[in-house]
Amino acid sequence: MSENEQVNHNPEVETPEENPKNPVESFIYHQRRALEHTSKALEALLPEGFREHGASASKEFIKSFQVLVDAAIGEIEKATTRVEDVAGDKDDDDNDKPSTTGKTKVKVQVE
Repeated sequence: MSENEQVNHNPEVETPEENPKNPVESFIYHQRRALEHTSKALEALLPEGFREHGASASKEFIKSFQVLVDAAIGEIEKATTRVEDVAGDKDDDDNDKPSTTGKTKVKVQVE
């Protein structure tokens, strides 16, 4: 083998086109493949350390939002519990006091 020959140590297996039924499906298939190869080309330009730290940063970013959402859910549950407790206490108080709107009505004239 000469120095100018390139050997592909990791040959990519070509998958068949999966029998597209119409030209639009064929177009979409080829566009998807083009996007896959473009992303692989861009990934090859970045050093391994950059990719590792980028992946770690993405995971931490997602975890930070999980913590934020979990805290918000906890606060909403606390507020809901407080509102239910107050509503329950109010119902108990209504039974102890006489009704302010009885069967008879009083007409008040204002001058």
